[in-house]
Amino acid sequence: MKQMMIYNTLSRKKEPFVPVHEGKVGIYACGPTVYNYFHIGNARPFIIFDTLRRFMKHLGYDVTFVQNFTDIDDKMIKRANEEGTTVEAIAEKYIAEYFKDAEAIGVQRADVHPRATKHIGEIIGLIKKLEAKGLAYRVDNGDVYFDTQAWRSNYGRLIGQNLDDLESGARIEVDDIKRHPMDFALWKAKKPGEPFWKSPWGEGRPGWHIECSAMSMKYLGETFDIHCGGVDLIFPHHENEIAQSEGATGKPFAKYWMHNGHINVDNKKMSKSAGNFFTVRDISKEFDPEVVRMFMLSAQYRSPINFSRDLMEQARAGLERLYTARDNAQFALEHAPEREMNGEERAFAARAKGFMDQFDDAMCDDLNTSEAMGVLFEYVRDMNTALADAKAPSRAAIEAGLAALNTMAHDVLGLLMKEADTVPEDVKALVQARVDAKKAKDFAEADRIRAEVLEKGYIIEDTPKGPKVKKA
Repeated sequence: MKQMMIYNTLSRKKEPFVPVHEGKVGIYACGPTVYNYFHIGNARPFIIFDTLRRFMKHLGYDVTFVQNFTDIDDKMIKRANEEGTTVEAIAEKYIAEYFKDAEAIGVQRADVHPRATKHIGEIIGLIKKLEAKGLAYRVDNGDVYFDTQAWRSNYGRLIGQNLDDLESGARIEVDDIKRHPMDFALWKAKKPGEPFWKSPWGEGRPGWHIECSAMSMKYLGETFDIHCGGVDLIFPHHENEIAQSEGATGKPFAKYWMHNGHINVDNKKMSKSAGNFFTVRDISKEFDPEVVRMFMLSAQYRSPINFSRDLMEQARAGLERLYTARDNAQFALEHAPEREMNGEERAFAARAKGFMDQFDDAMCDDLNTSEAMGVLFEYVRDMNTALADAKAPSRAAIEAGLAALNTMAHDVLGLLMKEADTVPEDVKALVQARVDAKKAKDFAEADRIRAEVLEKGYIIEDTPKGPKVKKA
């Protein structure tokens, strides 16, 4: 198994990946707050860490991938009130919509998609552990807070600042009920009109940070391999997860922290006020959602990426090149002779393995999809040339070429999700009738049939291997 290197936010350097349990990988990815369709900024971590999961499986690991849904928070309560419905109904609606859009951009379902409201017992249990260790306190209104002062020597490791530095930038209001500005809510006392659950501290609901700690440890253990999300989650969300998790268990929480960079739109920060805020659902009206995935994988995940129509057009053109290469090879396969590979074909098959090796090396270098994509396109050029130069490439050679292409593009990068168009039987019959007409030198009839096929939405392309049919 190849050695993967991961840039660990916690250590601020690339480290060799060594799993907690040999041969197994546990990954926790922060998922969406389900009060709306997810936007282009959300799509980046979904795509990047889906690709991480795919690549880990490709390397041979047994992967458990957990991605949560935050289904209770202030935004959800606000949306429910605006629509005159319940928070639960809002969650059900947008979880279903998440799966539609995620599937469209090639994001596979997690092994577990835990929801905060289904894990109240685990959350309460974790808060009780913190309270017993003197790391949590209850205030008069029923809120429960994590005491960062009691954890001060360990707080700030992920963001790279100590508590004093963090406090210097914070302000305490006169009526602030917290002991210290950096203390954060573990449990929030109920307010009129809000959903609530019973707890040892009264009726209320969990804080945002505690849910991820409780759910990740339930499904992956108290110490697991990789925790990932957007760079905007480093502080306070992930910093607070470390504090409350390690404070409760006394054990390291996640070994590796991976964070993807920001996304800008036309070189400006994405925001609703700037009018450059797009959901994936919005973008799919103009671009195939698979183009979004192609675009996201064009940059190394830790780098900022700029979303623009020009760059999306480039991604669309690149994706079309991959589809054309695959479809041409599949067409050639239909007419390929059954025989052993000759010397040139064996050399091509060996090069294909070499390209896959280079591809794996790029991906092992901190999931460098940009470099891996470059290798993929070099391979496509080589495959196109090799199959075009051969007068009648063997089935074995074409299959070797397609296997390498599908491994890199489909299995690992999650591209080429669509099967080649299935030509309807009536169109196939017309194509054969045209072949017969040409043999009979009835070219007027052949032209008439070509026009009829076009009316049905298909183009006939004559090739040395026979007619090739594709959608118009």
